[in-house]
Amino acid sequence: MIILPISLTIAAGAALLNLWLSVRVGRVRTKEKVFIGDGGNDALTRRMRAHSNFVENTAFVLILLALVELGVGSSMWLWGVGALYLVGRILHALGMDGMMWGRMVGTIITMLTQLGLAVFALYIVYATPVSFSSRIVETEVVAPK
Repeated sequence: MIILPISLTIAAGAALLNLWLSVRVGRVRTKEKVFIGDGGNDALTRRMRAHSNFVENTAFVLILLALVELGVGSSMWLWGVGALYLVGRILHALGMDGMMWGRMVGTIITMLTQLGLAVFALYIVYATPVSFSSRIVETEVVAPK
C-alpha cells in the first residue's frame, strides 16, 4: 500500500477549509435571507467567489502535490508548499471580506504554488533518467495448433 502523508494531510486540511468556506456562505445567506443565487448582495457574492475560487484551484494543487510526492517522496519543502497553499487560501477568503492585502497575498501564493508544482512536475518527468530495458516485459508467444 502506498501512503502519501503530505498529500493526505493537505487534502484533509483543504476539506476542512472547504467546509469553513461553505459555512461562511451559509451564514450570509441566512442573515440576508438569500437562498438561491446571490440576490444582488455584495457580501454574499464575495463569500461565494472566495469559496468558488478555492474549489477552482485546489484540485490542481492537490493532484500536483500527490504526484510530486509520489515521484520524489516526502520532503520538508513539500510540506511547506502544501501548508503555505492553505494559508494563502485562508488569506484570500479573508481578503474577499475586505482585508484587501490578504486577497492579494493569497492570490499570489496560490499562483506561485501552482506554477512551482507544475514546473517541478515537468522537471521530474524530463530530468529523470529512464531505463527502457527495465520497461520491457517479456511475453511468451504461443503458436496456434
